[in-house]
Amino acid sequence: MRFNIKNKVFGKFLKKFNFEIFKKLFFFISIFYFLVYFFLNLDQISFSRDLEEDSIDIFLSFLFCGASIFLNAFAWKNIVIWFGKKNIKNNLISFYVVTNILKYVPGGIWHFVERFNFLKEISNNSLAFYSILIEPYFMLCASFLLASVGIIYSKLYIVFLIPLIFLNRKLIYFILMQLEAFKSKTISKLNISNTKYNFDQRIKLNSFFPAKALLIETGFVLCKFIGFFICFNTANLENQPDTLFVFVIFCLSWSIGLIIPWAPGGVGVFEACFLFLIGKNVPENIMLVILIYFRLISTSADLFFSVPFFMKKFVKRI
Repeated sequence: MRFNIKNKVFGKFLKKFNFEIFKKLFFFISIFYFLVYFFLNLDQISFSRDLEEDSIDIFLSFLFCGASIFLNAFAWKNIVIWFGKKNIKNNLISFYVVTNILKYVPGGIWHFVERFNFLKEISNNSLAFYSILIEPYFMLCASFLLASVGIIYSKLYIVFLIPLIFLNRKLIYFILMQLEAFKSKTISKLNISNTKYNFDQRIKLNSFFPAKALLIETGFVLCKFIGFFICFNTANLENQPDTLFVFVIFCLSWSIGLIIPWAPGGVGVFEACFLFLIGKNVPENIMLVILIYFRLISTSADLFFSVPFFMKKFVKRI
């Protein structure tokens, strides 16, 4: 009896608890945390770099950040294929790449909106919506999978393999069917006309486990890390912590930035988490320079490959 009462109380608490406020609060705390460290170390921070000497490193970092965007696009294409859409042309990849910059727009959903509108034209609303909805989960699974190598430091890192268990056809179908049931109830209560269709005809998962898409997403995270690590080595010549330790921290920080929707592109959250987790292993003033340089390079890569999208939008308005 006591157990049932506790469950009911906990259930009511979860319903009343506003997770959206918690995410916003976490975002603003992260920004505040980063700014505090920035101003405390302002007199020790130096952005003066020999661009001629570091030009190769900057270019390589930019190159790997750019490559990660294309790998992410290939992963999305394979997610769409896994959801049942075949005979996809490469314009799906190019459209993903050019809309990538929209993730930095406040709200963090506009790149999803553009991709949904594009994908529904060549498939159907259900496939477009659910393949876009699950894509961040693939990225999270890939990042957690790589972070699990931290098991050499602690056995607790094994928990990062748990999300992979849910990435299979049976559980994905179950979750999608629950969402469909919820949607149907909402539509009926609002008295909105809804055309009935066979859900299984719109979503056909091609295999039990999406190994190819997950493998490409893993390559995406690795490319992103290499771009970051080049910046790390360029600005941090004297203090060199264990590379694997830096890699695990990068994966965890990037994952946290991904799951906070109020952080466009993980801005602020990734940096704050990395600063917190790296601790005193790297001097704060040097770490701040590394994080800012990497953010500038990765955002520049997003912007560079998104220029065609903005040019197309501009031409349409003329």
